[in-house]
Formats: sequence, structure tokens, C-alpha cells
Amino acid sequence: MAAYVLSCCSTVDIPLEHLNARNIEHICFSFEIDGNAYKDDFGCSVPFKEFYQRMREGAMTKTSQINVEEYEEYFEGFLKEGKDVLHLTLSSGITGSINSARLAAEELRERYPNRKVYVVDSLSASAGYGLLMDRLADLRDGGMDLQELRNWAEENRLSCIHWFFTSDLTYLIRGGRVSKTAGFFGQMLNICPLLDVDYEGRLIAREKIRSKKKVIHRIVKKMEEDAAGGTSYNGKCFISHSDCYEDARAVADLIEEKFPDLCGKVEISDIGTTIGSHTGPGTVALFFWGGPRTEK
Repeated sequence: MAAYVLSCCSTVDIPLEHLNARNIEHICFSFEIDGNAYKDDFGCSVPFKEFYQRMREGAMTKTSQINVEEYEEYFEGFLKEGKDVLHLTLSSGITGSINSARLAAEELRERYPNRKVYVVDSLSASAGYGLLMDRLADLRDGGMDLQELRNWAEENRLSCIHWFFTSDLTYLIRGGRVSKTAGFFGQMLNICPLLDVDYEGRLIAREKIRSKKKVIHRIVKKMEEDAAGGTSYNGKCFISHSDCYEDARAVADLIEEKFPDLCGKVEISDIGTTIGSHTGPGTVALFFWGGPRTEK
């Protein structure tokens, strides 16, 4: 067992059971729905289907990043046990939570000079962030020490490729990623935007695809183009979705057909309440190893 803690935020959007099985610690973001506050705790407080149904019915959501005090209390629990910490945050291109984590780590270094707290920007989101953590757990279990693992994360995080599509523009319009005018015509024309996470960890709209059927095939084509080894890709593939399992399954079926050397079956999980508050229901996100992401 490694003498350090590998840690992330609840926005990794992979099942809690997966994190526990891989011995990955986590700290939760928070969210509000219609003014009531909850932890983003993998669907325990508010089940995912209920959360997205309430969004469809018009419920308003709001998210809260983890503050300095919360990070400090969380990290200190491990330091008191004599353990060092490697914590990866949700992409700085999406949230400023990394700043709170770094401030907490700096404060704790003064109180625990013999311990290490490393904070790394994942530049990833949702189950892409989860895919990165899963690989780090593999490397840790293979004997990589704390400094080596920190270096590997910083050098390879941009090789975790993210592609998303949504069949409901409502929440991209609300978040300002799509203008109201473009959104109106997009909904009239049944447009499903295809987005990725760029080299700075920002969610960027790349293509406008007309119809869900076409965008499902297009996102798989993106994996053919971007995956390490093309259709000979032999790594893992994760998909997350916001209450649209059938769409996620359709993507997974195509991938399992086109990538015969895939490491196991495609792993499908729910988009959690933090990310889902901004994407809304109807989003499918695909993650695999390739790249690295560069400026486009």
C-alpha cells in the first residue's frame, strides 16, 4: 500500500464504488436545487434521475466550489495520520476550486513541514477526470512514488481526450455558451452541438450536427481520429451521461464494435449534479486516451 493518499473531487463522475475499490479519496462539491443545498455526493442526497427530472420541470440549480476551509480540514485529516497527499482538482478552465485547494495546502505546509500536499490541475472534467484518476491509481499500485506520480499527472493529463454532445440546448443557452438567437434556431433545426475540452481545460463548442443519430456517429468518428492507435486503441474508454442512458449505450455499442482491442467494455456512468447543473439532461460525454490536446 502506498504511503500517500491519491485524492480527487466528486466531479470525477464515476461511481463511488469505483473510487472505493481503487482506494481513491474524494471531497464533495455542493449544489442547490430550488434553493435547497446538498452535497454533490454521487447521487446519495438527490438521486440522479430525480435531479434531472426536476431540471426538466424547470427547477433552478446552482453550484458551489469547495472553499479553503473545507479543503484544509479534508487534507489535514490525512496529514494527522502521517500521510502525504496528491490531490487533483476539477479543471481550472471550469472552476476556480484549485485556488482554494492550493491556499489550503500552503497553510498546511507551514503546520506540517515534514508532510507533502501536492495539488495538480487535472485540466479534465466529468468521467474524463475519472479516467485520469483511474490511470493514476494503476500507476500508484504499480509502485510509482508520490513525486513520480505528480510529475506523470502533469505531463500526461492533456492526453485524456474529452468529447461531449447534448440534445437539449437549454442549459448551454442559460450558461452563455450558446447565444439565445443561435439556440432558438438550433432547437428549431434539431441541432446537437459537439464540444470538447481544450488544452486549457475549457469546454468549447466545435461542431453543429443536425440530429442525434448523426452526432452519435460523429462522436465515435472523433474517437477514431483522436484515440492512441486509432481503431487499434487498447486503452480504457469511459462514457458519462445526464439521464440519457440509451444515447450513451448507443455510443458505447458503436465503440465496442469499432475498437476490438479496447481494454474491457466501455464503462458508463452518470454525470453528477455539479457538472449536470450546467449541462442539463440529455448530455453524453466520451473519454479515452490520445492526443495530447493542443491549441486549435
